[in-house]
Amino acid sequence: MTAEETPGNMDPNSILLHSCVSRDLYEAMTQGKPPGSARDAFSVMIEMNNNFPGGARMARAALVASYREKADVANERKLGFVAEILALAEIQGPWKKIGFNASDELNLVTSSFTEGYLFGRLSRGTIRRIAQNCQEERDGPIYKLWLDQPFQASVYKSYKTIKCDAARVAFGAQGEDIVWAVADTGIDGTHPHFRPYDTLEPPAGLNHYDFTRTHESDSAAAKAALCDQDGHGTHVAGIIAGETNVRMQTPEGKPLIDGMDISIDTRPDGISVEESSLARPPEVILGVAPRTRLISLKVLSRARDDSGISNVIAAIGYVQRLNEYGRNLRIHGLNLSLGYSFDPTWFAAGQSSICKEVNRLVRSGVVVVVAAGNAGFGYVDDQNSRLHSSANASTIADPGNAELAITVGSTHRDRPHEYGVSFFSAKGPTVDGRMKPDLLAPGERIVSCHPGDKDRIASFKERSGTSMAAPHVSGLVAALLSVRREFIGQPERVKQILMDSATDLGRVPSFQGAGLADLMRALQSI
Repeated sequence: MTAEETPGNMDPNSILLHSCVSRDLYEAMTQGKPPGSARDAFSVMIEMNNNFPGGARMARAALVASYREKADVANERKLGFVAEILALAEIQGPWKKIGFNASDELNLVTSSFTEGYLFGRLSRGTIRRIAQNCQEERDGPIYKLWLDQPFQASVYKSYKTIKCDAARVAFGAQGEDIVWAVADTGIDGTHPHFRPYDTLEPPAGLNHYDFTRTHESDSAAAKAALCDQDGHGTHVAGIIAGETNVRMQTPEGKPLIDGMDISIDTRPDGISVEESSLARPPEVILGVAPRTRLISLKVLSRARDDSGISNVIAAIGYVQRLNEYGRNLRIHGLNLSLGYSFDPTWFAAGQSSICKEVNRLVRSGVVVVVAAGNAGFGYVDDQNSRLHSSANASTIADPGNAELAITVGSTHRDRPHEYGVSFFSAKGPTVDGRMKPDLLAPGERIVSCHPGDKDRIASFKERSGTSMAAPHVSGLVAALLSVRREFIGQPERVKQILMDSATDLGRVPSFQGAGLADLMRALQSI
């Protein structure tokens, strides 16, 4: 810093770059309008400073106390754990060195599920004041300001590919008494696939939750989490658990459904949207671990503004609270069939806020399964400017870069040895040199549930992507834990067991990881 560049008159952009403002937020503020942000307001995640007197919780309380001087939060007091935050704010008092503008908005409900974050939208001026304060005072309440990046949602044959059918016969591995959370677009609570084993009936003390918007009550948030306008979350959930059987009956002896309708891809790439109905659908469609209970954590919606990283971090915090931070594991796993591409100039691979929260959740005893992403294919041009298809290396999406997550790439649903790794499946290694993905599972043209009950005809649909591969591994782990319960609470050991027992498809590790997940071999190895 030159003599003329004192903190009081430093160039504003320089203050942003050399302060607690993350690189991605800095670029959004200095290079134009980011996705989901207004011209002078930005969706942010405020990470608290653990070195603040009293730690991160009191740091957050200080900011909330300051925010209350500008905003009325009475309507939020009874939601989530907001009352706890407000009680601490009254004890701590406001942090006077950072004042909020009247246009600033903090989502205290979503924030309350975490220990060390505040989520909201801040004006450009507020962000600059925070940056200035970070320059002048290192022990203030704020450690980092992150841009709240938008997330995207990245089985009647495929469960046999990972040998869940054999394990079901030999070991009775069906996911009984295992609870798995699905952070996605919600789950259609009316779909008949989830009725036979009460898949969506949460055990006592647990409930579903919608993080995409603030509801008038926790029960309303739970109800909203069982609605899925997109269909992605319902499809993912149906791969993990549940069963549809045209011969099943209600307690009154009536057929549960009159039939199935399966919408299939008709284009050769398996990704496009041109569809027709399967002429002769099967009589039975099973989830990988049909008796697993599922908790719907709705973090994605069709509106990009409602689908940020903050929702996923809040959902992780929700799981942590329900599990009493590892002291009482009631949710055993979390499926994240979502992600976003990050720029390695923002932060090192695996060091983003979402990757750190995933690692913390794993260390608390929860298995976290993440889709690798679908950016594994692209084009390059030669000296004559002609385009050629190419496999894209180092394209693992966050939070798949999290070291302790089980990151899953995609292969063919029933011919993995012949077709190998799916062309779209994100490739490793991570940009800091670690092997990813960890495993492969079926992700091409996977049939699973689709929202909507057409005159007692259960709806199903083909989808492709690593989003479909990840829930195969979630179901596999749920099945494994249901018969080898001594491994509950040991996610890192479970991951190693799966990698050691995976089937080598003869592809390079940066494409296939350890290979194709194999439940039968995993169970036989322990």
